Amino acid sequence: MNIIVWVALGLLAGAIAKVVYPGYQGGGILSTMILGVIGAFIGGSLLTLLQAGNLQLTAAGAGLSIIGILVAVLGAIIAIYLWVLLGRSSNA
Repeated sequence: MNIIVWVALGLLAGAIAKVVYPGYQGGGILSTMILGVIGAFIGGSLLTLLQAGNLQLTAAGAGLSIIGILVAVLGAIIAIYLWVLLGRSSNA
């Protein structure tokens, strides 16, 4: 996938995930974009697991389509949850 498409998908998915996820996540545009790209990998891997039955680190299911954006947003929400969970355990 083209790097410009990855940046656009990451920015869009990260921004939507930050709006949907409750609470304050902080960070700027770069962290939002990275969150979205990580979300695309998580969501694409989960989609591959559900479709093919094997776990592969891929973002093949996440592209600039409605399904791809939904998969990337779902993955970004999972990434936010894991980030918050790790942040809580290190502060305790």
